[in-house]
Amino acid sequence: MEMKKRINMELRNRAPEEVTELVLDNCLCVNGEIEGLNDTFKELEFLSMANVELSSLAQLPSLNKLRKLELSDNIISGGLEVLAEKCPNLTYLNLSGNKIKDLSTVEALMEMKMMEMKKKMKLVHLKDMRKKRKKRRRRKKMKQGQNWEREKKKSASLT
Repeated sequence: MEMKKRINMELRNRAPEEVTELVLDNCLCVNGEIEGLNDTFKELEFLSMANVELSSLAQLPSLNKLRKLELSDNIISGGLEVLAEKCPNLTYLNLSGNKIKDLSTVEALMEMKMMEMKKKMKLVHLKDMRKKRKKRRRRKKMKQGQNWEREKKKSASLT
């Protein structure tokens, strides 16, 4: 069965915007490209295209909510940089059984992971900075209060 037909079958009278999981395993993609999958699948969080003879991810639409992507047992040998652009929230990726020959092919994925780590570090850094500011303000107020108390005692002892 071709990928387009399989997608229509998997929709089961639902709109593409409602679908969160899509399993297209063992269907056929023509010319090694993704067909029938488009930007209307806005809520898609899990996509499985195992053993579909996929060789390219160039036709992958933007799937901002996609977290898990199963691409095992295909003939993908490169072009993984598309994932960083089209699937920014990806946390799980299975590429086992593909034609990837060396680690340089996967470098784009490492950059994606580094970007995610930088985002997390930046958030943590901002939270820490906010906490430090609050502590400084509290200390400053306490110090001002202590100084005020001293001045009050001094003026009381002079009179």
